[in-house]
Amino acid sequence: MNFILRILLTALAVVVLAKFLPGVHVASYVTAIIVAIVLAILNLIVKPILVIFTLPVTILTLGLFLLVINAIIILLADAFVGGFQVDGLLIAIIFSLLLSLFQSILFSLLKSD
Repeated sequence: MNFILRILLTALAVVVLAKFLPGVHVASYVTAIIVAIVLAILNLIVKPILVIFTLPVTILTLGLFLLVINAIIILLADAFVGGFQVDGLLIAIIFSLLLSLFQSILFSLLKSD
């Protein structure tokens, strides 16, 4: 049940960010739910592999390269989901930062209940 609520809250954050960021487009609410599911799967499977492969660069940049890895995950979700579009790496970095911020706020509200 908690996983479903997290997916729905992530989908809500995706929709809100798509309304405010000019380079992010989501076709519908169902697409936002699919994006949330794809992001969860990519963060579970692909992100640890990317972190291990880019560990030296991440250490040299004091962890800032993780922002690029998060943007790559967003761009991969863009490639997999049809009604979701992100226009470029910079917009993907901004989107991933804001999505992480919204997720932390919404998930903290979920834990307080």
